[in-house]
Parts: sequence; structure tokens; C-alpha cells
Amino acid sequence: MFFNKSDNGGAPKKQRVLPLLPLRDIIVFPHMVVPLFVGREKSIAALEEAMAQDKEILLAAQKKAKTNDPTPDDIYTMGTVGSIEQMLRLPDGTVKVMVLGKRRARIKKFVPSDDFFLCEVENVEDKYVASVELEALTRSVQSTFETYVKLNKRIAPETLMQVQTIDDPVRLADAIVVHLSAVKLHDKQEILETTDAAKRLERLFELMNAEIEILNVEKKIRSRVKKQMEKTQKEYYLNEQMQAIQKELGERDEFKSEIQELEEKIKTKKLSKEAEGRVKKELRKLKMMQPMSAEATVVRNYIDWVLNLPWEDKSEENYDIEAAERILDEDHYGLKKVKERVLEYLAVQALVRKLKGPVLCLVGPPGVGKTSLARSIARSTGRKFVRLSLGGVRDEAEIRGHRRTYIGALPGRIIQSLRKAGANNPVFLLDEIDKMSSDFRGDPAAALLEVLDPEQNKSFNDHYLDLDYDLSDVMFITTANSLGGIPMPLRDRMEIIELSGYTEFEKLNIAVRYLVPRQKQEAGLEQADVDLTENAIRTIIHHYTKESGVRNLEREIGSVCRKVARQVLKDQQQGKTGLSYRIAAKNVPQYLGVPRFRSNKTSEHDEVGLTNGLAYTTYGGTILECEVSVVPGKGKLVITGLLEKGMQESAQAAMSYIRSRQQMLGLASKSEDGEDFHSKVDVHVHFPEFVPKDGPSAGVTIATSIASALMKIPVRRTVAMTGEITLRGRVMPIGGLKEKMLAAHRAGIQTILVPRENRKDLREIPKRVLNAMRVVLVEHMDEVLREALVLSDPDAVFGKRVRPMEYVGGRLVEHGDGGEGPGEGVPTPTVEAPGAQQ
Repeated sequence: MFFNKSDNGGAPKKQRVLPLLPLRDIIVFPHMVVPLFVGREKSIAALEEAMAQDKEILLAAQKKAKTNDPTPDDIYTMGTVGSIEQMLRLPDGTVKVMVLGKRRARIKKFVPSDDFFLCEVENVEDKYVASVELEALTRSVQSTFETYVKLNKRIAPETLMQVQTIDDPVRLADAIVVHLSAVKLHDKQEILETTDAAKRLERLFELMNAEIEILNVEKKIRSRVKKQMEKTQKEYYLNEQMQAIQKELGERDEFKSEIQELEEKIKTKKLSKEAEGRVKKELRKLKMMQPMSAEATVVRNYIDWVLNLPWEDKSEENYDIEAAERILDEDHYGLKKVKERVLEYLAVQALVRKLKGPVLCLVGPPGVGKTSLARSIARSTGRKFVRLSLGGVRDEAEIRGHRRTYIGALPGRIIQSLRKAGANNPVFLLDEIDKMSSDFRGDPAAALLEVLDPEQNKSFNDHYLDLDYDLSDVMFITTANSLGGIPMPLRDRMEIIELSGYTEFEKLNIAVRYLVPRQKQEAGLEQADVDLTENAIRTIIHHYTKESGVRNLEREIGSVCRKVARQVLKDQQQGKTGLSYRIAAKNVPQYLGVPRFRSNKTSEHDEVGLTNGLAYTTYGGTILECEVSVVPGKGKLVITGLLEKGMQESAQAAMSYIRSRQQMLGLASKSEDGEDFHSKVDVHVHFPEFVPKDGPSAGVTIATSIASALMKIPVRRTVAMTGEITLRGRVMPIGGLKEKMLAAHRAGIQTILVPRENRKDLREIPKRVLNAMRVVLVEHMDEVLREALVLSDPDAVFGKRVRPMEYVGGRLVEHGDGGEGPGEGVPTPTVEAPGAQQ
């Protein structure tokens, strides 16, 4: 007889509209009571709607549990109409609800609703034909479930007693499938969607038999492991269980299989003759060893390292000069010298096809783009990029590796990096090479001598490999903040390219082209209308950063972008859209606070004994103020500040020069007891800013301050100077001129005094800087004093000497002899200044 079964306590409506609760990893069947924890806003709204009506809600499972915001296509169309028995709100905002499944239902269509899923459902009636076959199937299912419960210890015996009392074939399958925890979600959904009770029981019978077979195998494995554990120690439990599983699946000799794989790899891998012979010899040793022995592990690791190195594997290089130049210009602004060197290398490589890898050393202050430039070189040449930081490395084995006799031995980081790159011709960046140190474990700088020597690195020998490895195709690039930390033999093997600091114009271009777009992207402002004006960027450069590079500039721009992002989000949450955000110079303090630096470091007035010097540090050029005070005393010279020995000796030489020129400077007044001025006063030389200062470049600064203090004549505040003097007053050449002139330009200096022998270095000064300043080339201290001191009649003090050469507006002007004659004071024809960089 055919039945339509509906156990819902009454005759439900055929179709009705109910809220929907999507379920994850669970399916609710009719007559099933289950607690649910609901956290999604839509789901909570659906529960509240059901509670407001008749407490009925449709429970349907999601096809994928990981979907946080499901759509109608993500939800199964067959579900269960349930009744909310209990609902409790928890402190964390979630809702615990107890639901009772009542009947199967199918979603006909979704009704539009913004707050929760609302759908029109149709009740699905269970049907079955009472027969002897159905009765037999029912008993078989009950018997099979009894067997399953005996094998699965996690099901309580009371559950079996409850199931055995159910003789209704419609409810039996729903009551059993709930307890089959190993059955997958889609199989349970299939049972839910099956309306024929007989077919539902048949499918359940198949699933239980499959689970029983798996449980029998697990029981057999556990039994075998238990017997083996009785004969061996308990510590080998996991290993024995693994062996039992392998016996169940079939015997496999892993060691023999591994040997065969290594033999095949040796045949196909391109190795050097030495490496091929060595690895075959090691493989023969491995065959004669016990697989689990320590020696076999060492040999196996060695063979793996040799076979995984890129002996002949090379990435295809790009020889398109125009494309490489375009890539370098896209990634970096300026840096003309290093770009030219890379393009020269590519041109030669394209012609000869085999060139020993060059070793470039990029030296410059932090933040000028040394590391990122190496990445751009790799991209422009088509090579892979490898970076190795040498900061703090003090062990020679970090470079050459450990010998295999040591426990845990590994190759050096050079070989490790090449294995990671997978190519034998990468761009290899050795970062912070000046930060290495040495201790009792060796000197890593000495180990790098072989790596970076083009004549030796074609046969680099790592202690672990004990094989010659060819590094001649690797393009090595090193970076350093200063050359002082690099040993001379290592420096001799590299081509030094100095990267000085950026000018204000270059910083502005870098910020507009690279920093602002990158920080806007990182702050999520790509779609927002945000405009950081050029004047605002200039304000950040002048008042919030003090550096040669652009690292702090990018950090400050990022801070502005984050604050703008906060404002954008706040406006969006308030419903304000389409707004534009413009950050002008006057608005910068609102984002970054009170300005940290003055744009002009020079004094506001011409002062006696205060001179603007120039210094070069590892962080670029800087203004170095020198103060001198004269007090009554006994001719003592006091020098204070963070000064090295060389600077103190410069002060002694400057004082000796002043004493030798006392007659000309008007300091030779005699006292009654016959003592000179230098025996009556003490001279105190002080450098206020506590930055380490060394190197021969402050002699003229100290001498000018002493002369000004003794003569009581102010020094021009718009003048800065650099150079060292001898006892006779000759001005000696200095280093770091470009960095010093950039610092003077940032500080607003109008005139800079430079040793005449440094005239050749003016070619490296950007034209924009050279045109904005007056550069005076001096060769004697008298010329320095003539330019620096505020004198009404310089000729009265120094005589009509030949005035020095100078660059005004970027053009050289050579003044004639100051004496009588037709050429008096007439400048010679001007010539172009040597500054070539833009």
C-alpha cells in the first residue's frame, strides 16, 4: 500500500514563505534536535523574524562551508523546516538556538529581502510502499547499525537502543544518518533529498557497510600494532604503526626507490666532470650503507645538494639596450653614473657573449636606493635576483660553509643562495658589506676575496661541497654606507660607484613619481581623490626630514596617507562619497605635527667667530658650525666636540697659521713686558653639533673662526667652506665635495669656498646646484679670509692680491691682477662650467 508520510502534528500548508538559516558543515534532519551557534548578522535577523512569527524556519546547508556571505546559488535547494525551541543571546554577540527538525521542504524561489534570506518553500512528503522487502531492508539496516556501533566506540549504547525501537522506515534512516560522523556532507544531503524511504535505506545501508570496512581495517592495524608492541619497546609505536599500514597497502622498498631516483637524476643533470665523478662515488658508498644509519643520512644530503645546484642552468639574458635603459629609468630617477655602467656592461656582453661577471660596489648614505637599484639591474638584464645581507656576519663558514665532518654541516650562504635562485648567472647582491666583522671563527671578508675576484671565482671551493664551482657568470653587486669599513684587499677587487645624496629637486621628482603613488596604494587610497601638492612635499622635505636619501621622506608621506585614509573611511561610514582631499603646504602640520627641522641652518646674522663648515658623514653631507671664543688666559688652545685626532691637529695648524700672519691681521700689538697676543688669551674652538668628525677638511673653517674672533670681525653667514690648510696657509684638496655642496644647497648657502685642486670634482655636481650657488676656488688661506670676513676694505688688510677663480651662475670667471695696469679688475672671457649632471 502506498503512503504519504507527514509527521508534523497537523496538516501544514503546501507552500508558504519562511526565513532561511544557512548552515555550515551540518544538515538537520526531521525529528532531530540540535543546538546551533549563530554569528552572522543575516542569520540572526532570520532567527528574530522566525521568533516574531510562528517560530518556524527553513534550515538548509551551504555547498561550501568557507563561504562567509553565501548567495542563493551557494545553498542547497532541499532543507528541513524546523521549529525554534529555545533561543539565548551570548555575551560575545552570538546566539545559541535549539531547533527541532519537523519535515522536509524544497525551496521554490527566493523572495527579495535585504536583512536575511526569505524564500518560498514547498513541503516534500515522504513516501514508501509497505512490503516484505522493505521490512527486511529495515531489519538489515538496524543490524548493520548495531555492528557499526560495536566497532565505533564513540557512539553510546543508549543510541543503539533508541534506534532499535524505531520501526518506521521513514524515520529510521533520518535517525541513523545523524550518528555517522565520518559520512561526508554531500552524502548526507543526498539522503535528505531522497523522498523514497526504501531508496533512502538502501543508500544508508551502502554508506554504513563502507564505514564498517574501514573500521575493520583500522581494527586489524591496531591489533597488529599491539602484537608488535608486545615484542618491542613502546617508544617505537609510531614507526610500527606505519609499517603495519604499509603492509596493508602493500610492501614498498623506499630506499631502493630513492637510489633509483638519484641514479636517474645523475643521468639527466648537467654537472661538471669533477662533480659527476664525486657524486657517483658517493652513490656507490650509499648503496652499501644501512638506510637508517647516520652516515647514510650525511651522504644522502650531500648528493642532494650537489644535484640541486644550477651547475649549467642559466636564465636567458636580455641584450636589448633600449629596453634595459627604459626599465632603469622607470624604476629610479637620476643615478646617471651607475645606469651608464650597467648599460656598458650589457653592450659588451651582447658583443662578446662571454664576459666575466663585474663586481660593482654601490657606496652611499642610507635611503638613496642602493638595494632597489640592484633589483632593477636584475630586471633590466633579465637575470634572477638574489640578496645576501652581510650585516653582522663574523664567521668565515657563513661564506665558505662547514666541512662534512661536523654535525649539521651545510654549504656557505653563497652556494645556498645559488640553489635558491635556480640559475648560475643571477644578479647577486651582497648587502651591507661594510658591516662585516671578524672573531676567533675567522674573517668573512677574507673569504670573500675569492668570491669577488674575477680571476679566481671561476673555481670557488666551498668547504662542504669540496668541489670547484664556477661563479664567473654571476653579476656581483655590493652595497656599503662608507668605504672605511671595507678592507683594502677586498675594495681593490670591486669597481666603486659612489651614490651621493639627492637634491631637493630630485627628492621632489622621486616623491611624485614613486613614493606618493606607492604609499597611496599601501594605504588603500587608489580609488580616492587624494592630491598631495608639490609645495606640501617640499615642506616635508625641508621641515620634517634631514637625510641624504628618501627613506624618511617616504615614511612621512606614508604617515600623511594613513591619516587621510582614516578620514576617508570615516566619511564613507557617514555616507559621504565623492569627496576630494587636497593636502597643501599649510596643512602639513595638521598631519605631521610641529616641524622638526629648520630649512635654513645658518645663523640669521653675521657673527664673530662663527663659521659654516662642511662635513661628509656616512649619512651624506652636513653643515658643520665652528665657534671660537677668546678669553683672558695664557695662550692656551682648547678644542672641544666629537673630534678625532686629525681634526685636533688641524686646529693646531690653523692656530700656527694665524700666529704667522699676526702682523698682516693686525694682531701683533706688543705689551710692556714684551709678550705677544697669544700669550695673553686662551682660544676655545668648539663644534656644537655632536656628530663624529674626522678627515682633513675643517682646517680653513677653524682658521677663519680663530681669525674672526681675534680680529673681532664677523664672518659672512651666507658663506660655507671646506678644505685643509698647511702651516704656510696653502689650502689642500678634500673628498666628498658633491655631498658637501648638496648639504650647502639644502641649507641655503649662497657662496661656498672650495680648494682649487678640487675643480675637477665640479663635473659631478648637478647643474641645478652649481647654477644656484657661487663657488669660489681658493688656494691660500688669505683668499679664504678675504671672502669670508666682513671687511670694508679687504685690500687694506690683504693687499692687492690676485683674487681667486669663481663660478657664478654655473660659469667660470677668472679675475685679473689687482695691481695697476690696463687689465686691472677686468674678468677674462667666461667658459662653460664643468657640471654635466642635470
